[in-house]
Amino acid sequence: MSDITTINPTTGEEIKSYDYMTTDEVNNIVEASHQAFLEWRQVSHDERAKVINSIGETLIKYKEELSKLMTEERGKLYSQSLQEIDLCKGICDYTASQGIAALADDERDIEGLKKGIVSYQPIGIIYGMQPWNFPAYQVFRYTIANLMAGNSILLKHASNVTGSGLLIEKIFHESDLPNDLFRTILIDHDQSEVLIGHDKVRGVTLTGSDKAGSIIGQQAAKAIKKTVLELGSNDAFIVLEDADLELAVATCTQARLINNGETCVAAKRFIVVDSLYDDFRKRIVASFENTKSGDPMDDSSDIGPLARKDLQEKLHEQVEDSVKKGATISVGGKLPEGKGNFYPATILENVKKGQPAYDDELFGPVASLIRAKDQDDALRIANDSRYGLGGAIFSKDEEKAIRLAREEFDTGMIYINGYGLANPALPFGGVKNSGHGREHGGFGIKEFVNIKGIHVHNGES
Repeated sequence: MSDITTINPTTGEEIKSYDYMTTDEVNNIVEASHQAFLEWRQVSHDERAKVINSIGETLIKYKEELSKLMTEERGKLYSQSLQEIDLCKGICDYTASQGIAALADDERDIEGLKKGIVSYQPIGIIYGMQPWNFPAYQVFRYTIANLMAGNSILLKHASNVTGSGLLIEKIFHESDLPNDLFRTILIDHDQSEVLIGHDKVRGVTLTGSDKAGSIIGQQAAKAIKKTVLELGSNDAFIVLEDADLELAVATCTQARLINNGETCVAAKRFIVVDSLYDDFRKRIVASFENTKSGDPMDDSSDIGPLARKDLQEKLHEQVEDSVKKGATISVGGKLPEGKGNFYPATILENVKKGQPAYDDELFGPVASLIRAKDQDDALRIANDSRYGLGGAIFSKDEEKAIRLAREEFDTGMIYINGYGLANPALPFGGVKNSGHGREHGGFGIKEFVNIKGIHVHNGES
C-alpha cells in the first residue's frame, strides 16, 4: 500500500498514490541542494532576478494545468485557482524588480570608522512545510524571496496536494533555475524532524495551525535553527457606526467565503456596533443564504467542498459545540448528505468567549456575528484572541481607521474598507499565536540571510 493517496474532495474518488522517499534519497537531495547553493550564492543579484522572471514565465505556461490540479486535489473554485497563479506570477515580478535594491549593501558613516557596511548574504538550504489551502501561493511566497536572496529550497507539501507539489517542482525545473535549487520531497513527520536537525538545513518555515507551529518551533529551537511561522487566526472584521454598510456586507461575505473559507486571513468574526447590528445582520444572512455550494469547476458555484473529510467533520463539531454553549445558527449549519466534503455557508450568533466560534479558528465557510456596544468595545472584542494575523475596519473616516489600525489593532495586517488575500508589496505575517516572522514587502527576502556588519577601520595605529 502506498504512503500517500490523494482524494478528490468533490467526488471522494482517489486521484493518485505516492511513496515516501527513503532516508538515503532525502540525504542525497540535501547534499545536492547544498552544492547548488554554494554555486547560486555566487550568482549576481541581477542574474538571479532574470532567473526569477523565467520562473514566472514558465508558471504561466502551466497556468491551466496547475489550476485544474489544485481544484481537483483540494476543491477550490477553478476561477480562484487561476487567480492564485496570477498572484504567484505577481510575486515573481515584484521580487525580480525590487529584490536587487533590497539586497544591496548599506554603507554607513560611523564616527571612528572609515565606513561601516551592512551586507545581506544567503545562508543555505531553507526547508518549508506548506499547507494545502493555497497549493501554489504558499510555496511561491517563501521560495521566490529566498531564491532571490541566494538560498536553496526544500519543500514538504501537504500530502493531499502532493500532485500539485510535484507539478510545481516540474515548473521550477523547466525554468532557468538550476534543478537542485528547488526540490519537492515526500517524507513523513519523523523524517521531517530529522531533516530539521540536518546540519546543512539552515532555516525552517511553516505555514499551518498554531499547534503545528508549536511542534515545529520546538524542533527547530532544539537544533538552533531560525524559523518563520505563519499560523492560524480568527480575524475580526469591525464595522463601525460610520461604515458604508453595503460595502461592509459585500466585503465580509467575500472575505469569509473566498477559497471555501479555508484561508488564514479570512474574515472569521464579524464585530458590528450596536447601532448597525440589526441592519447588517439582515443583509449578511440574505447574502449567505444565496451562496451556492457545488462543483468547483462549475462557474455557477460560489463555494466548493472542504479539502478533506476530517476537516468537514471537525468544522461541524466546532459549530455544534458552539451551539451547545449558547450560540445560535442564523443560516446553514447542517451537514449535507451525498458525496463530497461540502459544508454550507453558515452564520452563528450569540457568540461568546468559551465557544469554539469565539476562541478558535473555524477553517471553512462559517462566520461568527458578534454585537459590540461601540467602537471601543469592538476593538476590545477584536483583540480578545490568542491570535493576531489579520483583520479589517470599516469606517468612512479613513484617518480614524488608519489610527485605530496603527495604534489599537493587535494584528500583523489590517484591511481598511476592503479585503485582499495578500500583496507582494506589503508584509504578511502575524503576532501572538499567529506566529512570527514576515513574508512579502521586502521583509521576507531578509528573514533567512546573514546580516553582516563589516567594520572598515582607517588602518592607522
